[in-house]
Amino acid sequence: MTLTVPRVGITAVASVLPEREVTTAELQDQVAAASGLPLPAGMFAQTTGIDRRRVAATDEYASDLAVRAARTVLDRAGLDALDVDLLLFASATRDMVEPATAHVVQAALGSRAHALDVTNACNSFLNGIDLARSMIVAGRARRALVVTGETPTRSMRPRLEGMAQARKAFAGFTFGDAGAAVLVEPVRTGGILDVDSETHSEHWPVGGIFGGGSRHPRGDEHTYFTGDGHKLRGIFEKIGLGLLERVAFRTGLGWDDYARVLVHQVTMPYLQRFVEVAGVPAGKLEITVPELGNLASATLGVQLARVRDRLAPGDRVLFVGLGGGVSLMTMVWEVSS
Repeated sequence: MTLTVPRVGITAVASVLPEREVTTAELQDQVAAASGLPLPAGMFAQTTGIDRRRVAATDEYASDLAVRAARTVLDRAGLDALDVDLLLFASATRDMVEPATAHVVQAALGSRAHALDVTNACNSFLNGIDLARSMIVAGRARRALVVTGETPTRSMRPRLEGMAQARKAFAGFTFGDAGAAVLVEPVRTGGILDVDSETHSEHWPVGGIFGGGSRHPRGDEHTYFTGDGHKLRGIFEKIGLGLLERVAFRTGLGWDDYARVLVHQVTMPYLQRFVEVAGVPAGKLEITVPELGNLASATLGVQLARVRDRLAPGDRVLFVGLGGGVSLMTMVWEVSS
């Protein structure tokens, strides 16, 4: 007896950005003024390659960005919220510790789906798509709505006590806010062809936002992002190539077989180093980090939304995700006809 696994793919995508834009120069000036530190002119921009980013309004939450993207996806697909039977809020950011932000999104949309959160740092959205696919293959869902809403700019330190603290907090100054959503459902052709991941959890202390849980339940100190950016970059470089080599060996696909390669983007130096080490042709990338910053898990959703209209049936896209913890993830998707 041959077991036929249904094809499952991404059938619609959308992304949203907050209206407010903050340049990196403005951000550095604000931090320098609040801290009383003589930061070298242009230091933030020169170090990160980020010129500007979008920042959510004070009354705009992660769920709001997710809801806006979700409504756009449903509208583009000609669907009602009740046509979805699985809703995953897959994000590094959430509105609150409890309940799951998926319920906030669901209440706003008016859907009645099985709803839950998926969180794995900057790989959350890619993990959410993979989980949605798995549940559809298992017969636990028919159509999934995977959404993310990221507001990591709220984890930036507004004031620095000195240069030692600045070094630990600096990675937080790369962030930008955004939302994204995709529909995941059975397709006749193409779909998600391959998924792989690699996890090195011994590196979890290298960077993160360590407040809000049982270790640090209260106080502002642990609600700011802290980490060692150079160390994190070194870890990704050391373990990332093996994952890409496995995907190439298993699928038989090389760079020329992909219409686009969408990569999580932290800073321009990170991205340039990825291109150098991995050998991916720069023309395959969709570069967003200079104008939007590090969008956490929304990065790949925003990139996909930007390139979708330029993709044709049969085109393949390679997603490359990097997340604190530390985890790496790849997904190969072929546009359905």
